[in-house]
Amino acid sequence: MLQSKNLERFRLSREAEGAGSRAQSRGVILAALACTIATVSIVGVGLSLTMALLSVRLGEQGYSAHAIGLNPAAGGLATLFGAPFVPVAARWLGVKRVLFLALLIGALCLAAFALTDDYWAWLALRAIFGAALTALFVLSEYWINAIAPPERRGTVMGLYAASLASGFVAGPAILALVGTHGAAPFLAAIGLFIIAAMPIVMGSGDAPEIAAAPQVSVLHFLTGAPIATLAGFLHGAIETASMGLLPIYALHAGLSAETGAGFVGLFALGNVLFQIPIGLVSDLIDRRKLLFLIGLIGFLGALAIPLAGQEHILALCTLLVIWGGIVGGLYAVGLAHLGSSYRGAELASANAAFIMLYSLGMLGGPPIIGFGMDLLVPNGFFLSIAALLAVYLAIICWRSARLSLR
Repeated sequence: MLQSKNLERFRLSREAEGAGSRAQSRGVILAALACTIATVSIVGVGLSLTMALLSVRLGEQGYSAHAIGLNPAAGGLATLFGAPFVPVAARWLGVKRVLFLALLIGALCLAAFALTDDYWAWLALRAIFGAALTALFVLSEYWINAIAPPERRGTVMGLYAASLASGFVAGPAILALVGTHGAAPFLAAIGLFIIAAMPIVMGSGDAPEIAAAPQVSVLHFLTGAPIATLAGFLHGAIETASMGLLPIYALHAGLSAETGAGFVGLFALGNVLFQIPIGLVSDLIDRRKLLFLIGLIGFLGALAIPLAGQEHILALCTLLVIWGGIVGGLYAVGLAHLGSSYRGAELASANAAFIMLYSLGMLGGPPIIGFGMDLLVPNGFFLSIAALLAVYLAIICWRSARLSLR
C-alpha cells in the first residue's frame, strides 16, 4: 500500500513538473515573440520615417523625381544582393549578434545622414542602411517562424504583419510632429533603433541557432515553393505601387492630391485591420487554398474599384480598405506557408528568398503598374494589378495540378 502511494506521488510529481516545464516553455516562446515583433515594429517606424524624410530633404534641395527615386532603389538593390548572405552571417556570429549589429549599423547610418547633405554620400549610406534592414527583417522573420507554434503560426505572422504595418503608418506621423528640418528627425529615428535593440539585449531569450548547411539559391525556393515566394513579390509590387501611385490615380480620375493621399491612408488602414483575422483563418485551412482565395478576391476587387469610380466615392473608399487588407494578407500567409514547409537553416534561407522576392516586387512593381496607368487612363492602376493577380492565380492552379498528380 505504501509503495503504491509513493508511486502515485511520484507520478503526480512528474506530471506537475511536466506541466510546469510546458508552461515555462510557453512563457519563453511568448517572451521571444513579443520581443522580436516589438523590435521589427519599431524598426518599421524608423524605416518609414526615414524614407519619407530623405525624399523630402532631396526634394527641398531641388533634385528631380528620378534622382530621388534612385535613393530607395539603392536600398532595394542592397536587399537583393545582401539577403542571401544574412543566413551565412547568422551561422558565423549567431542570430542575436547579427540583429544587434544590424541595429547598430542602421543607427550609425542615420547619424551619418544627419551630418551630410551630399547626394552621392546619401546614396551609398542608403545602400548600407538597406543591407542592415535586410538582416533585421530576414532574421526576425526567421526567428518568429522558427518558434511560432505550428497550430498558431498564421495568427503569429498576422500579428507580426499588423504590427509592421502599424509601424509604417506611425513613421510619417512622428515625422509630422518632429518636423523635417535639422537633426531632430534623424535623432528620433536613432532613438527608435536604440529602443528596438533593448528587447534583443535584455529579454528575448535564446534565439534559434542556424546550423551549417549548403547554400541554396532563390531559384530553389521559387521552384520549390512558388505560391509562397511569389506572394512576397506580389505584396511588394502592390504595396509599393499603392503607396506611390494611388495619388496619381486620384489625379487621373479628376480628384485632388489630398484625396489621393487619403487613398494611401485607407489602403494602409486595411493592411493593419485585416492581418490578424487573415492569420487566424490561415491556421484553420490549407494556406495554399487561402493564398488562392486572397488572390481571387484581390483580382475581383481590382476590377470592382474602378466600377465604383469617383461618382461613388464612399463605396470606392470602403472597397479600398477591404481590398488593401485582403491583398496585404499575401505577406503574412506567404511567410506562414514557408514556415510550415521548411526548418532550420533552410528556413532562414527561405526567409531570405522571400525578402528578395518582396524587394524585387518593390523595384519592379511600380514601373510595370505605372506603364499600365499610362496605357489605360484612369483605371490602368487597378487593371494592371488585376493582370498580375491573374498570372498568380494561374500559377497556383498549375502548381496545385502538378502536386495532385504526384
